[in-house]
Amino acid sequence: MPTPMPMPTNNHAPPTTPTRAWGAQTAKLRSWVPVRTLNARHRAQVTTHLLALDDTDRMRRFGHLASDERIRHYAERMDFERDDVFGTFDRSLKLVALGHLALDAGGGTGEFGVSVQRRARGRRLGSQLFAHAVTHARNRQVHTLYIHLARDNAAMLAIVQRAGAAVSFEGSDAVAELALPADTLGSQLHELLDHQAAEFDYRLKMQALRVDTLLPPRN
Repeated sequence: MPTPMPMPTNNHAPPTTPTRAWGAQTAKLRSWVPVRTLNARHRAQVTTHLLALDDTDRMRRFGHLASDERIRHYAERMDFERDDVFGTFDRSLKLVALGHLALDAGGGTGEFGVSVQRRARGRRLGSQLFAHAVTHARNRQVHTLYIHLARDNAAMLAIVQRAGAAVSFEGSDAVAELALPADTLGSQLHELLDHQAAEFDYRLKMQALRVDTLLPPRN
């Protein structure tokens, strides 16, 4: 698989105050969606999710038409210890939306990628995973977040532009650069409560799935 695109350098000082645009963006997220932190045990589910993407979604997620082999290689190399990988599961515990927040080893910058299966569209999952990534990035002292995406990815472009990101275009590609405010006690508590709620939601779905397997089939 080709070497990932290097993150643009940022010669500006980190922002010290939140932007109005970002406050307006978070205020629009009215409904809560459980976003669960993933680890190496979920690697097979991550691979299955990515392989299920069609050609258009592969172009939008990876910037090129990634083959099955390259997707498997990407999933195998995913570093769950260094980066933040998270997703949303349906009632059958199938991974329907995936977010990957890759953190720069030097600190201060991060890169976000997201994919949502077509059957799960229209539920604001992309917005929710983006907001989740921003909170996690802030709490890890990231001051600038980059999002590489396809120029025709109108949904994601709208999300990052509403957040106040500066977007530059080159051919069929786009790069969004979002300055993040510093973390606060509120952002730290928000991450903690979201994590606990998502874990509880996952356990409920697991219990419900077990009960369904014990029930006799319906006529």
